[in-house]
Amino acid sequence: MMLDQTTSDMPGQLRFVELPHPSPTPPAERAARLENPGFGRVFTDHMATIRYSEAQGWYDAQICPRAPFQMDPAAGVLHYAQEIFEGMKAYRLPDGGTALFRPRANARRFRASAERMAMVPLPEELFLESVRRLVKVERDWIPPIEGGSLYLRPFMIATEVFLGVKPSAEYIYAVIASSVGAYFKGEAPAVSLWVSQEFTRSAPGGTGAAKCGGNYAASLVAQTEATRRGHDQVLFLDAVERRWIEELGGMNIFFVFDDGSIRTPPLGGTILAGITRDSIIQLARDRGLTVAETPYAIDQCQADAASGRLVEAFACGTAAVVTPIGRMTLGENEFVIGSGGPGQLTQSISQTLTAIQRGTAPDPYGWVDRID
Repeated sequence: MMLDQTTSDMPGQLRFVELPHPSPTPPAERAARLENPGFGRVFTDHMATIRYSEAQGWYDAQICPRAPFQMDPAAGVLHYAQEIFEGMKAYRLPDGGTALFRPRANARRFRASAERMAMVPLPEELFLESVRRLVKVERDWIPPIEGGSLYLRPFMIATEVFLGVKPSAEYIYAVIASSVGAYFKGEAPAVSLWVSQEFTRSAPGGTGAAKCGGNYAASLVAQTEATRRGHDQVLFLDAVERRWIEELGGMNIFFVFDDGSIRTPPLGGTILAGITRDSIIQLARDRGLTVAETPYAIDQCQADAASGRLVEAFACGTAAVVTPIGRMTLGENEFVIGSGGPGQLTQSISQTLTAIQRGTAPDPYGWVDRID
């Protein structure tokens, strides 16, 4: 889609400027890329950017051609890791329209992450407008394949030029978009987890509840170990007792028991408040199921799997939505959960959630934010 150079009023008199791309991707080339986009490798032509300085506040809002940033080697993000991000998706609706899923929850979480990282919070309405505008421009990049969507990555980085430990006085906020298919590849019906007993993701009082890159960087060595041992993902335990299940490297986790009840680790500052997690809790409780947000020990999990009390487990997040967990390995002991494949409730919850997201089922919660 070609852009005309236009402006739009924004809250607080900030105006978005839409700049045309000098050489947009030809439709035939775009269609070829969308046949098998994978995940996070195919990017669209445009991005949204807004700048901040203490002197000007938020300014220079643009929808512009996607391009590299010019950054000073002493920019704060490169030395003190002041940066945050979000993950969200835009979907093609059955009538040809486009929609986001619970974008206000992303805007609130982005603000909370900024506050935890001592960054200037972006106004929520500005966050929402930047995402909606970019999706309107790039809607043709949504892959016309099963499970296809437009993955959106809003992020903010510290750009003040200084060497000293303090919050930055300048920031760049941006949104980029990537055409995506399924997050996990392969024929396995469920993923396997390596339980890390050496590394932890976060600790009480830390940044575990903030969506910042440092949390993910800290998980990579454990994820590498999991992959080396033949597993798909790493499962982290708490940093104090190394006993209580917390979350995967990038997803929350749920457990389903033989009485139909569900358990998930509680929020408490050490794990991310997932929007998919929150949606699943709502859907399950509205079905009359008991969902307990309570601690669950890994040794108890192993015992419950052996006894048959634990019948299903699944991970969830924006990228993969709902992913069945078939087995775990703790030390030298591997144990299978249920049948080792997708459980009945896992599949049902996944189907209900994705149907709401894609507009093929009623949305009684007002979660779907239609753009056009």
